[in-house]
Amino acid sequence: MSSQRHASHVPVSAVLLIVGAVLCFSLADAIAKYLAERYPVPLVVLGRHGVQAAVMTVWLAPRVGWGIVRSAQPLLQVARGTILVGSSLFFIAALRWLPLADATAINYTTPILVVLLSVVLLKEKMTRARWAFVAAGFAGMLLIVRPGASILHGAALLVLGAAGCYAFYQVLTRKLRGDDPLVTLFYPALCGTVMMAALLPFLDYRAAMSWTDLTLLALFGAPATLGHFMFIRAFQRAPASALTPFTYAQLVWAVLLGWLVFGNFPDAYSLAGMGVIAASGLTLAWHERRQGRRAVPEEPTAVD
Repeated sequence: MSSQRHASHVPVSAVLLIVGAVLCFSLADAIAKYLAERYPVPLVVLGRHGVQAAVMTVWLAPRVGWGIVRSAQPLLQVARGTILVGSSLFFIAALRWLPLADATAINYTTPILVVLLSVVLLKEKMTRARWAFVAAGFAGMLLIVRPGASILHGAALLVLGAAGCYAFYQVLTRKLRGDDPLVTLFYPALCGTVMMAALLPFLDYRAAMSWTDLTLLALFGAPATLGHFMFIRAFQRAPASALTPFTYAQLVWAVLLGWLVFGNFPDAYSLAGMGVIAASGLTLAWHERRQGRRAVPEEPTAVD
């Protein structure tokens, strides 16, 4: 990758990788919604992270050995991984009650939360423009979770909790730029596997899993793992800031899968809210890129 490449140049291959990655994330979310309506959420989260940990161990351990967990900041890696597991728990729990598209859209308030966290944790300046973007993103969320809406209950708060955790996760990602990206990818899978496996003896569920459900649980982490791998490959071809707009294709995939698989199509208010959230996020990314600031995370926001 040439260091002279202009940031505005986005190869078609990078765009296809990002669009394919967010499709993988939406497929994983659809599987999570199906399973979460039938089984305990920690069991579903274990399927998500356990498969990724197993695949990465088989793939990388023979070549790099203990290098797969070698980090200059291991405690920060564990903290970041634990926060991502919390985001997965909140988001998958919310999917038990919320339509896939609405949950995905609310979770895309993450860039707005990253701006606020960057002010608090990284001491970055809060300008009038940033306040406007935060307000716009919040207004878009209210169009989805509005007074009298059928989804106005605790599940919406769970999604906001997931978005908050993911915002923390992305801020911490910026502090781990010196580590190998594959190590940074492996730690959340490892944390999720260990934490959820520890909870298994305490889960109360008696329903026998069908072979279909067992297969889905076993394969649940596959599309998410593939999506993360495609993200990494995309970053090797184009700047992350240039790829951010294409991550919002996940909203389109979420709407289509929610409609085709679960029969849920967003109403006009929800569609408008998704548009406002996407527009505020895209405008924020464009503004910060022009100003040379770094409130927008280096990794484009995507719900996985």
